[in-house]
Amino acid sequence: MTVLLDVVTAVLFTAGALLCCLSALGLLRFPNVVSRIHAAGKSQTLGLVLVLVGAAAQMPASDAAVLLVVAVFQLFTAPVASQVIARTAHRTHAVDRDRLLGDALADRLARDGTPLEGSGEPEPERDEDGER
Repeated sequence: MTVLLDVVTAVLFTAGALLCCLSALGLLRFPNVVSRIHAAGKSQTLGLVLVLVGAAAQMPASDAAVLLVVAVFQLFTAPVASQVIARTAHRTHAVDRDRLLGDALADRLARDGTPLEGSGEPEPERDEDGER
């Protein structure tokens, strides 16, 4: 039974570490904010949860409960942080709106009285990668 638990833990650690590394690579390589949010929000969260579950499998139940609480906390906070980053990027014109299939946030902001387009503010300067 111990060998099986060790193998499962090794697989969880390896998969989690691989996902965390791929997430870091995505943050470096992806071209815009929207695609970087997916790298940071999706694979990084899953990678951390896999590492925490692997560590919890090797610990006593009382200590493992703390790691599982950390995993649940990560699952709740990562999507909120991604949403805040995306909304801020959208409001500061860091998102190329021509590439979006739909722009529900711009429609909602226009209904609320704070439109993004035609506000009189010039768009910020961008470098050759399209970043500010």
